[in-house]
Amino acid sequence: MSSTAEAVAISSGEMFLNELAKQYRAQDTYGTWDGKSNDNLLDPYIIDKEKRKEIPLMGDPDPETLWRLELFYNAVGLSVERRTGIMVSPMMKMSHEGFGRMILTAGRLVVINKYLRDVHRFGFNDMEKLAEEGAKLVDSAVEMIEKFPEVAKFG
Repeated sequence: MSSTAEAVAISSGEMFLNELAKQYRAQDTYGTWDGKSNDNLLDPYIIDKEKRKEIPLMGDPDPETLWRLELFYNAVGLSVERRTGIMVSPMMKMSHEGFGRMILTAGRLVVINKYLRDVHRFGFNDMEKLAEEGAKLVDSAVEMIEKFPEVAKFG
C-alpha cells in the first residue's frame, strides 16, 4: 500500500472512530461520559485474545453487546451519509442465540448486507482493527452508492 493510500485509510478509520464515539456520546443523556476520551468510550469494542478466551463459544448476547453492535452499524450508516449526502437506514434482525443479519439501505439499495453470528463475542483485537473494519464497511457502502446512484436516491 502506498503512503498516500495508507494516509487515506488512516484518516477514514479515524473518521469512523470519531463517528462511533459521537454515537456513544449521543446516548449519554446525563453527561456521564463527558470527561472520557474517545478511546475510553470505545474500549468495550476491544476484545483481545485473553478476553476472548474468557467468553464461551456458545452463548446468548447480552443487551449491552447488542447495543454496541447497533451503535457500530449506526456509525457506519452515518459515516456513509456524511460522505454521500444520501440517508442510510440500518435494520437488524437477531435471534436470541446471537445469529442474525444487519443491512444498511440507501433509498431502495442495500449497501451493506452482513450476516452475523456469535454476536456475544462481537469485538476487535485492537483500536486499529476497529477503525479498519468500520472504514472498510463505509468504503464498501459508498462504492455501492456510487455504482447505483439512481437506486440509492429513489423514493
